[in-house]
Amino acid sequence: MEDTGRKAAIVTGSATGIGRAIALSLSRLGWGVVLNYTRSVEEMAETKRLCREAGGDPVVIQGDVSEDAVCRTLADAAEKRWGRLDGLVSNAGVTKFVAPDDLDGLNRGDFEHIFGVNLIGCWQAARAAAPLMKQSGSGSIVTMSSLSAFTGAGSSAAYAASKAALNTLTLSLARGLAPDIRVNAVCPGYVRTRWGKRGIGEDGYAAFTAALTEQLLLKRMVEADDVAETVLWFLTGGVAITGQTLVIDAGEHLAGGISISKSAED
Repeated sequence: MEDTGRKAAIVTGSATGIGRAIALSLSRLGWGVVLNYTRSVEEMAETKRLCREAGGDPVVIQGDVSEDAVCRTLADAAEKRWGRLDGLVSNAGVTKFVAPDDLDGLNRGDFEHIFGVNLIGCWQAARAAAPLMKQSGSGSIVTMSSLSAFTGAGSSAAYAASKAALNTLTLSLARGLAPDIRVNAVCPGYVRTRWGKRGIGEDGYAAFTAALTEQLLLKRMVEADDVAETVLWFLTGGVAITGQTLVIDAGEHLAGGISISKSAED
């Protein structure tokens, strides 16, 4: 165990998009970050390099958070490298893009896979991280939910249902881990990342984002850095806040929500 004096966090699903933005934000503060990915090898190599250049101390663990052993390996990596853990961001997520009226577009296996990562993975990561967080004196867990949890819209019914369940899990964890650990959820609306581009397709992406921007009250897309800014606040501030679900959507929830339809994984 190396005592570096750094604070440390785990960020699952951090090779690209929102996860990368969160890891970089923490690295700029000098935190050690356990980075995690499943398949994006080249992207993770780039994220690790950027985190190191930003002043952080990155460690990379490959694995699927739906597997409990992977979640325990993430916590073990933090203990071995820094001897402490101050934050956990459960950002890893999967979906299958299916139109809401296509009931045959989803099967039992799809639900099990999506819930396995989006819900059970968050539970397992929190369970693995909690002992080291308590040992460190305090901690903050942030779960990556979605506006879909409230609207039922988005990439698929299975995805929306997994995020609604995640909001309730966030409340349960906030109760169970208090007073040592705060647990909150952020609920982004549509965010400009490669996730949506893969689901919509290159041809329709520009038209879709232009139409959505026009609908949004703030007339701007939510960027990965916008979400990272809020997550960072939950990790480093907000010491009197737990059990909250905070929407980040440029006013999308006031404009009726959207549905996007195909298959994506972080």
